[in-house]
Amino acid sequence: MLQLDLEVVAVNGQPTLKGSGRSIAEIVRESHESGLDFALKVSQCTEQLTREQFFSLLIYCAEQRCTKAKLVCCGCSLHTRQFGIASIDDWIRQFKLVITRDTGLEISGLGEGTKIISSLAWLQNNWAGEDYWFWARRVLRKLRYGVRCIDDLFDKSVSQSNAPAVLLIEPQIPENIGMVARAMGNFGLDDLRIINPRDGWPNEKSRAVASGAAAIIDNATLYDTLNTAVSDLNWVAATTARQRDLRKPIMTPREVSDRLHERTLHHERCGILFGRERNGLKSDEIAIADAIVMIPVNNCFASLNLAQSVLLLAYEWLRGSGSGSLGRVTPFERPVGSGMNFGSSRTATKTELLGLFEHLENELELSGFFRPSHSRHVMVRNIRTMLTRMNGTDQEIRTMRGIVAALTRRK
Repeated sequence: MLQLDLEVVAVNGQPTLKGSGRSIAEIVRESHESGLDFALKVSQCTEQLTREQFFSLLIYCAEQRCTKAKLVCCGCSLHTRQFGIASIDDWIRQFKLVITRDTGLEISGLGEGTKIISSLAWLQNNWAGEDYWFWARRVLRKLRYGVRCIDDLFDKSVSQSNAPAVLLIEPQIPENIGMVARAMGNFGLDDLRIINPRDGWPNEKSRAVASGAAAIIDNATLYDTLNTAVSDLNWVAATTARQRDLRKPIMTPREVSDRLHERTLHHERCGILFGRERNGLKSDEIAIADAIVMIPVNNCFASLNLAQSVLLLAYEWLRGSGSGSLGRVTPFERPVGSGMNFGSSRTATKTELLGLFEHLENELELSGFFRPSHSRHVMVRNIRTMLTRMNGTDQEIRTMRGIVAALTRRK
């Protein structure tokens, strides 16, 4: 039983909202996949729920309260864990027959009932179930804090119109696309172009991994071929770790960054092409590029993750633009520069430093430190050189004098 008289009952072993006939998983999936506006509509109209009741429903799923009641949605990853389903074979054993809709293939199991799936590819990607509880958490965050859009990711004083496009040809792992989007957000790129992804598009796994950069995933454009993806670009650089027998300029990431900034000053549209995770770009694909990018690496192990490659190129782009900051900048955190960070302190004046010298040397004299006496001037010079080298702040000098005073008082 949830708060506000919202009741969850078991229907076919699944947690179901009483009176609606719809499972918790079904409502969470719809509200997650269809956006924030639809989530509010579901809560207030379709299910005849108030906003507070809808929050309670999401909390039920997000906190995995179903496991305590031993009611788990069939399509959820918690279901596979609860029933010890650790492989595709285990999943098939649940049913008497599994039929693929595209080919009509029939697979016999040891359980009961018939399960119809779209294809073997669907089975490979979905047998472990979806993380409905994680989706519920995402919807809750959106309801509480709103949805971050592209404009929220970039400083409004810095134009993104000349930033190069990032082109991913046939990416194989959705999570890699999400990590690419995150790297792009870190370094000021927002034009993501995806060419014939293996697992289709859009893909929720990419959005989940992108974290705060999910807006880049949402704004990504999908293309069937490389030619259409680069059709509006004036200059393209292709990344590779293998040497190619092509008569094209070979550049480092820094050299490519300089070339990109040079061309964008003349209002040209540019892009950087990245290949498949397994075997990179084909030579025919590199042939349409204007330059080849090769990242300096350990020559005995040159393989880079897709997102790592994008991050290195994106970093060089932002470095060359001069618009980056060291760390984040918020209304409560001002920009910082490299070098010693004194915060609200300041470097001590020479008067303050000389005061420390005099204080310390007088106390050392009284304690008999300067022995033999004819070496006093050498020891004083060494002490002053050491203390000057620390480049202390006014607060640090006061602290040092306090330490000297405390030690001498005790004696």
